[in-house]
Amino acid sequence: MKNTDKILFIGAGRMATALAAGLMKKGFSKSGISAFDVSKSASANFAKKTGIRISTDIGESVSDADIVILAVKPQNVSEALSAAKLLIEDKLLISILAGTRIETLKGLSGCHRIVRVMPNTPAIIGEGISAFCHSSGLSGSDIAKAENILGAVGAVCQVKESQMDAVTGLSGSGPAYVFDFIQALADGGVAAGLSRDVALKLAAQTVKGAACLVLETGEHPSVLRDQVTSPGGTTAKGLSVLEKNAFRGTVSEAVTAATERSKELGKQ
Repeated sequence: MKNTDKILFIGAGRMATALAAGLMKKGFSKSGISAFDVSKSASANFAKKTGIRISTDIGESVSDADIVILAVKPQNVSEALSAAKLLIEDKLLISILAGTRIETLKGLSGCHRIVRVMPNTPAIIGEGISAFCHSSGLSGSDIAKAENILGAVGAVCQVKESQMDAVTGLSGSGPAYVFDFIQALADGGVAAGLSRDVALKLAAQTVKGAACLVLETGEHPSVLRDQVTSPGGTTAKGLSVLEKNAFRGTVSEAVTAATERSKELGKQ
């Protein structure tokens, strides 16, 4: 990405703050980033955590920007873009709005250079995963710029727009499922006699380590699971309980349910 590209966040909430902080860690210039938000508390928090200036004039901010990152709540997108529509048409627009489709964004913004993204909350610590799709005819240069920005807070993958609801159900909502699993592991440890703090540390690090093992070895999870499981051993006994209670099927159903809800929200 060119150092001369100026980035404006419309919306200064948690994800915008995480992205901005990640960009600066990756060497993006603070002076080339700005933000606008009608919420004084969100603006103050963004400025406090990033040191980046908050604009009070959205028209002037959009006019000065090369890349606009749309990070408002979906129900506020029409209002957010109405004031900037005439100025945003020739910009690269990156949207992190859940369920808001590219055609909708085109109609609201007049822009045709659009990247639609579904990030997730581990982006706050630089360990997120952002799946994206883009408008037809987008240049390789624009795609590279978007990947560079998203890569500042974690991994990046490209999907079809028709797959974005499934992405929402899996990686967008997925951290919540994992948090529940970590809590359940810790609860089991406490029930077995561990202190709460030790059980939570063991549970969280176990999940982190297992995830890293999948990513770094490239092995299928079932292969790694079998490597841990001795016939008649402790792991086999624990897995039999998960299987009896349809653990994998339940998690899969959760992803499907969240996907369907994302589709519903996209139609509203």
